[in-house]
Amino acid sequence: MSGTDSTAPVGDTVAGERLGVLTRLYTGTGAFPIIARRRWWYVATAVLFTLCIGSMLLRGFNLGIDFEGGTRVQLPATGASGAITSEEAEQVFTETLGRPPATVQTVGTGATASVLLQTESLDAGQTFELKAALFEQLQPLGADGQPSPEAVSDSAVSATWGAQITQQALIALAVFLALVSVFLASYFEPRMASAALAALVFDLVVTMGIYSVVGFEVTPGTAIGLLTIMGFSLYDTVVVFDKVKENTRGLLGLTRRTYGEAANLAVNQTLMRSINTTIIAVLPVLGLFVIGVGLLGVGTLKDLALVQLVGLITGTFSSIFLATPLLVDLTMRRTDYRQQADRVQQRRANASRKAGEPAPPEEAAATASGGKPGRERALTAAGVPDRMGKTAPGGRAQSGRSERGKPGRPSGKAGRPSGKKRR
Repeated sequence: MSGTDSTAPVGDTVAGERLGVLTRLYTGTGAFPIIARRRWWYVATAVLFTLCIGSMLLRGFNLGIDFEGGTRVQLPATGASGAITSEEAEQVFTETLGRPPATVQTVGTGATASVLLQTESLDAGQTFELKAALFEQLQPLGADGQPSPEAVSDSAVSATWGAQITQQALIALAVFLALVSVFLASYFEPRMASAALAALVFDLVVTMGIYSVVGFEVTPGTAIGLLTIMGFSLYDTVVVFDKVKENTRGLLGLTRRTYGEAANLAVNQTLMRSINTTIIAVLPVLGLFVIGVGLLGVGTLKDLALVQLVGLITGTFSSIFLATPLLVDLTMRRTDYRQQADRVQQRRANASRKAGEPAPPEEAAATASGGKPGRERALTAAGVPDRMGKTAPGGRAQSGRSERGKPGRPSGKAGRPSGKKRR
């Protein structure tokens, strides 16, 4: 078929026996047809992307008071009767104002622990009434260790501060994307830059969409965390693209594999690295989340860890299942690569006819281009040397040692090499 790009997996069998999933994953022989099934990934990506966009437009975000403005009331977590819990403070707040606070959490540990309540803007009368009720019912201790009304403090939060943080984050994001485009277009190719930017946009939209769907609170820490996940996603994509560049060097003059097959092999060769990198990156983020929420009660740590956790997962998905398939489709729009794919298919068809029976595309391609079928081909694709002896013409196994009595070598009467006799 004209202009087709075969992406059949290569190297999933050894000596007629199908390799296990873990073995194929570890050796990276190209046995997972990621590129061949790219339409599945496109559908999954489109569905997820549409759901996230729809949620952001219809449901919106749960914005923190840093973006909307509000009032913060804080008091020590130790009172005359013992520890003051966030539940007790929330109950007093609800009984006093007739509605629950937007957020309530315990910040810090030990003697410096305090309870922080955040709500929409309160007027002076409401603030005074709330502070008086918190002191009367909870009796928080002051700096001298005695109950004190001054231990309950309040502060107003302006919405402009959160807007400024967001504006600066957006400017930084725009500069980051511009520099990324220049780097990828110069080091790789313009179509690689386009595919990488599409993956980055997907990561941003899906991460923010998950925040909208689940209802996570959006804070300035969330905006900052979005910038950090861009670096990880880009790093993973660049590693895959570098392997694609290596596998496709001089490809137009060859007929062993198509561009899609070379790209699929590159994804398989870096798949284990991507999984390991993601696991190693997620572990400290989970630790940060547990420490920030369970031990210290610090809201900023929780916000940073949450956005990074979501971003790491989406970034890994996009670098494997979106960026490289997009690169293949963009590349196959070029006439020279479509013609090269036609030559590959034609050579495989000729090899199958010469063999007298239909052969798998990858076996035909390996035979026609001087490749090695079966076990030897799979191990060669994985970079593993075949330590088994190779069969020489005439059915005799070759080894690294020359045969005794080889013609042309002088020998004595008993078949021993001529020369001085051993005494």
